[in-house]
Amino acid sequence: MRDYLAKVLLIVIKKSILRKVFTYLLFGSLFLNASQVFAQEEVIKEFGNRVRSGGGIGRGGLGNSDSLRTRNKLEDSITISFRFKDSTVTSKLDSSVSDFTRRFPIPATHIFLGNTGNAAKSLLFSPQFSAGFNTGFNAFDIYTFNPETVRFFNTTRPYSELNYQLASRSEQIIDLLHTQNLKPDWNMAFRYRLINAPGFFKSQQTNHNNYLLNSLYSSKNKRYKNYFILIGNKLQSSENGGLQDTTDFLNNPNGAYDDRFNIPTKLGNLGGFSANFFSTKINVGNKYDDFTVLLRQQYDLGKKDSLVTDSTVVPLFYPRLRFEHTFNIDKNKYTYLDNNGDSVYYKTYYDTALRKPIDTLVVSEKWQVISNDFSIYQFPDAKNLHQFIKAGVTIQNLTAEFAAGKNNFYNIFGHAEYRNKTRNQQWDIEANGKLYFTGLNSGDFEASISLQRLLGNKIGYLKAGFENTNRTPFTIFDSRSSFYLLKTAVSFKKENNTHLYASYFLPSFKFRLTGHYYLLSNYAYVKNYYQLDQESSLFNVLQIAAEKTFKLGKHWNWHADVYFQKVIGNGPVNVPMIYTRNRIAYEGNLGFKNLDIALGAELRYRTAYKADGYSPLLGQFFYQDSIVIKNELPDIAAYVHFRIKPFKAFVRAENLNSARASNGFGFTRNNLIAPGYAYPGLVIRLGVYWGFVN
Repeated sequence: MRDYLAKVLLIVIKKSILRKVFTYLLFGSLFLNASQVFAQEEVIKEFGNRVRSGGGIGRGGLGNSDSLRTRNKLEDSITISFRFKDSTVTSKLDSSVSDFTRRFPIPATHIFLGNTGNAAKSLLFSPQFSAGFNTGFNAFDIYTFNPETVRFFNTTRPYSELNYQLASRSEQIIDLLHTQNLKPDWNMAFRYRLINAPGFFKSQQTNHNNYLLNSLYSSKNKRYKNYFILIGNKLQSSENGGLQDTTDFLNNPNGAYDDRFNIPTKLGNLGGFSANFFSTKINVGNKYDDFTVLLRQQYDLGKKDSLVTDSTVVPLFYPRLRFEHTFNIDKNKYTYLDNNGDSVYYKTYYDTALRKPIDTLVVSEKWQVISNDFSIYQFPDAKNLHQFIKAGVTIQNLTAEFAAGKNNFYNIFGHAEYRNKTRNQQWDIEANGKLYFTGLNSGDFEASISLQRLLGNKIGYLKAGFENTNRTPFTIFDSRSSFYLLKTAVSFKKENNTHLYASYFLPSFKFRLTGHYYLLSNYAYVKNYYQLDQESSLFNVLQIAAEKTFKLGKHWNWHADVYFQKVIGNGPVNVPMIYTRNRIAYEGNLGFKNLDIALGAELRYRTAYKADGYSPLLGQFFYQDSIVIKNELPDIAAYVHFRIKPFKAFVRAENLNSARASNGFGFTRNNLIAPGYAYPGLVIRLGVYWGFVN
């Protein structure tokens, strides 16, 4: 079923939609003409509705939120909103243009290995707080679709988005979305995204395909709801193992390596550059394949009511008791492939002997997880669906295919939740708990509680929370795993992580202050490319973030985000002490009624620190304590972002800091990001985002 659906979707996209994309790009002038036609139909009521979780620091600054706009006389021509499967809050589409990272797969607080689609990690310390099963292959998570971020829409008219990005070195990103209500209470949505980037350095090519089909159906009497999600993620990232020498080759004294593709790398030197848009073959790298189906059904018991207006009777229903069943199947395949494996490299870094000097190396494992969850909700206040008590039990059946054979596991765990957003919107309480009774992850648990209070419209919001997790280390720490390369089996204890946090937000002053305190024991980590270890002693991490928008003029703003981090103790964690992101820009309309523009410069800077290394075979960032990564200049970008009704465009010149005048002018002062890895030179990026109301 999985392969069939994937093939059908890709054929449809390649033969129809993608051809239209190229047509629009070749005849760019049609954008301006057609936008005048579609502009009369598209009206989306906008307001700031950015939701931040208390469990971590967010992606960008405060100046990114939409503000309440002047009412448009045509806005009733379409009403569109969405919410997530576990949320009771309804949100509106975001049409702001000030922050590009909202439409780029890599968050502003992440680093990546030099090419869009390569492995990435957050600069901010963020340990795992989910108990239970987790493979640990998380270096490509930001490029995937997942059930927690699926938007369930409700729209009065069909709505589509055509999003296209083109960047230097033939990098392309296509993101397509269509949603419509088949019936007043039944919405379906489809989304497809392609990331294809050949890269600036050798063996960096990426080709990621993501597709999503989701549906939300509600019966006429409001008692029954059906959520359906189908997700496919096919990720392919070539690996080069890093540059053989970052000092001599990047400094480029004789100009031999002005083209960074000529620099020798530790892996993949036999591969050539290819800008083939549909290229899916990699000679050395990681291939991750995920497939998810989720079906959730709810049935409510409660009280019927109605709202009578001058011309209609609107049926209402107030639930008091809800029964829920969620069926979830996940299929995951993780493969590392090297068609021209160098025996010296793998012996040196992984203590693994190949049969020949040049040999094919394949390491792979598969997982299938089938979950059935049964839950009951109780609503104390029939007219406040934001307040409920939930309890349930989940049965998981897990099947693993390792190099040594097939294994079957299971988990049974219970969970409970209390949530209350008061009707006066002044208090927001959420408490969660989960306990694994028996099975593969027996003894794992997680507990959390958060409280948010509106202190006053002029005083702002205060939020505080606590969470504690006792969890089994990732499955790569299990000696049965295909990616477990230690010569002997080692038993790892359960990790215990505690997190205290608080956040203060003052919207009128555009200011947010957040603090995080982590206490960790039995912290499991990777070192020296493949070795696994665990820190038994307690250690702490303190993290503070300040986000503020300064008004420099009538239309000039300075969005400043500053993060401070400190490891207390001897924990195997290295993070930059200070990371800051600053955007100084003109944000206004330049006197044109239908124009919304943001133009300026963005600077990102991190203090010197011993950045994690990267292990290509394991697909893991690993702890190292010998190489300091230090950059002379911050990462600098200049940008022009604008919106003309439904049409949005982003033009950016990134990595301007790499300009060098010695030995001829060029953008060859590459900033290092990890041992052996560097960001590219100048990158020109163009993004086009177009919304259609059908």
